[in-house]
Amino acid sequence: MRILLIRTSALGDVVHALPVLRALRRQLPDAHISWVLEGWIAPLLANDPDLNEIVEVSLRSWRRLPWHRHLGHWLRLRQHLRQLRPDVVLDLMGNHKAAFIARLSGCRRRVGLRREDRREPSSSLWINQPVPALGNHAVDRMLSVLQGLDLLTESSSFGGELLRPDLTPDEHQHLKTLPQRYAVILPGAGWGNKTWTASHWAAVAAELERRIELPTLLAPGPGEEDLTEAILQQSAQHELRISSAGVLSIPGLVSLLRNAEVVLGGDTGPGHLAHALHTPTIMIHGPTDPHRHGLWRAEEYSLAHRLPCSYCHKRFDSPKACLLRLSPHRVADAAIARIRQHPNPPASESASTDRSFNR
Repeated sequence: MRILLIRTSALGDVVHALPVLRALRRQLPDAHISWVLEGWIAPLLANDPDLNEIVEVSLRSWRRLPWHRHLGHWLRLRQHLRQLRPDVVLDLMGNHKAAFIARLSGCRRRVGLRREDRREPSSSLWINQPVPALGNHAVDRMLSVLQGLDLLTESSSFGGELLRPDLTPDEHQHLKTLPQRYAVILPGAGWGNKTWTASHWAAVAAELERRIELPTLLAPGPGEEDLTEAILQQSAQHELRISSAGVLSIPGLVSLLRNAEVVLGGDTGPGHLAHALHTPTIMIHGPTDPHRHGLWRAEEYSLAHRLPCSYCHKRFDSPKACLLRLSPHRVADAAIARIRQHPNPPASESASTDRSFNR
C-alpha cells in the first residue's frame, strides 16, 4: 500500500502527527509512506526509518510570488504527487489546504475527519471517506483518521528515539560548548498571550539554580531576541548561570532538548517536541485548552490557572490573567518534581544518547 500523509506544518502539529506515522509502520510494515511537509520542518524527519519519502513544499512563500510562479509550483507539486501513485491519502489537517493537496494527488481514496470535526468544515467536500474524531486531544483526533484503514488508533507513541536529524559541523561545535547539566526555557510563543513575562521566567531560573543547582539555557525562536535579552537582564541582577543557546536549526533544537534535564515553555512546537523526545517537560497554558493542546498523555504537566474566560483560543498581543496568575514558584515546583520523577532517560534513549551531541 502506498500512503500519503498531509500535515504540512507547524512544528507542534507535525510532532502531534508522529503517532500516526508510528501506527502505520507498526501495523503496515511493508507500506510505502510519504509525507507532505514544509521544507523548513523536513530535517526533523530526514533520517526517520518509518518514513519512505518527504514531499517538501513552501506554501507560505508561494503565496507571496507572482501568480504565474505560484501556479508553476502547484503544477510541479501535482506532477510529483501523481508520480507517487498513492493508494490512500490521509488528511491530518482538516482544512482546505490539506484537502486540496489530497485532491491534487489524483488519489481516489481520501480519508479525513468528517465535516463537524474539521477545522474548516466546508473542506470536507474534498474528502470522500470521512471518519469521526474519537478524542479531544489533537493527537487523538489525528489518530482517528486511521479508522479509514481499519487500523488500531489507541496504541501508539511519538517514537522520539527515532528522530535523529543531522547537525551541521558548526552547530555540533556550538552545542559541545554548553553545560553538561541544564534546564531549557523556551521563552516565546506564537501568540502574545501565550508568552510569559521575562520576570516570570527569570524567577523560575533563579529557583532552579537555588534549589537544585541547575543552570538554565534559553532557546529562543526567530524574532524572540528582545524577550531573550530581557530575561538575561533580569537574571543578571541575581547573578544566575543563565545564557542563551541562540536560535537553532531543527537538528540543533532536537539535540538541545534531548539532553536537557527539564524543558519549560508555553504551548509551542518546541515544547511538544521536547515531550516527544522523552525529556521531562512542563508546559504553561493560557488561551489554549491543555486537554486538547497540552502534553499528550501527560496532561498533569500542562499547567493552567482556570478562569471563566480561559481557553478562549483568541490571539492577543500580550499575556492575560489566565497566564499571569501562574506563579513562577508553582512552575519551578512542577519542574523540580518532574526531574525527580524522571532522573534518567528511558532505556531506549540512554543506549543511543551521550552528552557530546555527536549525532
